[in-house]
Amino acid sequence: MNFFKTSTVFIILINLISCSKDNNNTNEPVITPDSEFQGEIEWSKTFGGSNEDSAVSVVETLDGGYAIAGFTQSLDGDIIDKTATDSDYWLLKLNQNGDLLWSKTYGGTNEDSATKLIQATDGGFVIVGYSRSNDEDVSTNAGLQDLWMIKTNVTGEISWEKSFGFGGIDQAFSVIQTANNGYFITGFIEAADINDRGKANKNVTTLHGGSSFWGIKLDAEGNQEWNHYFGGTGNDRGYDVIQTEDEGYIMIGSSESIDVNITNNNGSYDFWIIKINSEGALVWEKSFGGSQIDTSYTIEATGDGKYIIVGDTRSNDGYITDAKGVADLWVIQIDTTGNLIWQKSIGGTEFDTGRGIHRMDDGNFILTGNTRSTDQDVSDNKGQADLWNIIINANGDILWNETTGGSANDIGFSCIQTSDKKIVVVGNSESNDFDIPNNKGSKDLLIIKYK
Repeated sequence: MNFFKTSTVFIILINLISCSKDNNNTNEPVITPDSEFQGEIEWSKTFGGSNEDSAVSVVETLDGGYAIAGFTQSLDGDIIDKTATDSDYWLLKLNQNGDLLWSKTYGGTNEDSATKLIQATDGGFVIVGYSRSNDEDVSTNAGLQDLWMIKTNVTGEISWEKSFGFGGIDQAFSVIQTANNGYFITGFIEAADINDRGKANKNVTTLHGGSSFWGIKLDAEGNQEWNHYFGGTGNDRGYDVIQTEDEGYIMIGSSESIDVNITNNNGSYDFWIIKINSEGALVWEKSFGGSQIDTSYTIEATGDGKYIIVGDTRSNDGYITDAKGVADLWVIQIDTTGNLIWQKSIGGTEFDTGRGIHRMDDGNFILTGNTRSTDQDVSDNKGQADLWNIIINANGDILWNETTGGSANDIGFSCIQTSDKKIVVVGNSESNDFDIPNNKGSKDLLIIKYK
């Protein structure tokens, strides 16, 4: 999507020069000739009850509405099918105006938390996350937490559910539908002992420890075809995955290891990126970061064979050459073999993070996260942490950014461009003022549409 503003002079300037820091420090719309996007809130809505509720993932549905996945601890308000205060998966269906059509909760009598939602090609929904339950909707649990996947029909009724895990803490953070209509899940495995790790991967090595990237390939019915894990003797966690043109996969996350599959750790936690082939064999791996904590959370294809990866960094050395503050949103671009093309730190002097990315129709990218800053790349701040949206071009230059929120904490986790060329962002909010229409108690699920 491109952006429109009436100033002819500025249109000329924007075609001649890239955005400077001064241009970035504005929430006015970026201008390109064929768009009417103004960067203004069309509507903002909260859903929830008197306890903690949050969105983690949003999709535009085949009917032009929206589906949101998250978790809820509430028993009241918009939650009508829950009987205990433990955390459950929460799926909401909205129309294109943000009106709630239906919502459903899924889980058992222990803690269950969703992390990612997709709409399957049959119109149903797939949600992954992790579960401590072994009752009600959850058929089995092998340890402290299992990776839990549910497949629903178009109205949210469970078609099937699967648990994967061993004796420790095992969590899923992303799922995609693959080219052959199966599924691929990434997350991490923290198997309790070497025997469990042997079950996870027959090519087990005793050198693995802590937690490891975990990739699981499933068929269309959720049956496991293969699974592999990757990492070293430290803690390595996978957060997102994308299928490549050769039907392999790129998995991203963070790693603190310096051995086994990791060849070039830069200090503490790095962005860790691995390419595996269609059978799960490691093709290449890359580490990017500095001496402090650097974590990648989301990846998007550029459309020309490259990839943009978003997360945050607390480093000011190594690969990070333009640190802004305590923690910055960090975005990098790599080629098909994992070589770094460019990297950018975006933020102010305080704590700024990146959590979501979506490629827009015009080749630009919308990013979302949160910021506590009020300077440099951040236009303003309404309270504590504000939900923060940024549009960058394919070179990482900031075209537009704005903060949304109230006087408390407001966080963005997932963003999409809609079929009507607008932007929808979801997360959570503790505010009830400024951009946030109301608060139903504690923390609410938040969805905002920008026009």
